[in-house]
Amino acid sequence: MTAQPSGLAPHAELDPRVRTVELAISNLLRGGVAASLLLIVLGTVATFAQHPTYLSQSDELTRLTAPNAMFPHTLGDLAAELRALQGQAIVLLGLLVLIATPIVRVAVSILAFIYQGDRVYTLITAAVLCLLLLSLALGKIE
Repeated sequence: MTAQPSGLAPHAELDPRVRTVELAISNLLRGGVAASLLLIVLGTVATFAQHPTYLSQSDELTRLTAPNAMFPHTLGDLAAELRALQGQAIVLLGLLVLIATPIVRVAVSILAFIYQGDRVYTLITAAVLCLLLLSLALGKIE
């Protein structure tokens, strides 16, 4: 009898569907973080290219990072600023992608559990997704 690698269920190495799902989720997380990082870097570069005074005048940079700094507050504002290729909007999009990545991972896990025929984990994961979405809908920053 061979010992199972730590952290793997006994059926994990036997079922190719489990491996396929694990790879899909891994790629999703990796891709989400990479896309977020790319957007944040591009947005930062665009912000400093559009406002070179941020590099030379510390009071301008302080205004950019102040708590009351102007940035898009609604999806409509974000879309308008993205169309104008505003750097701060690109950074904000990168942050939204970073926030959305684990939420999408939970949604993909639901599909994975359906694919594997695991009803209990499908229901549990669906409840987790509902709670995540509810917290996004009800949460607000003051």
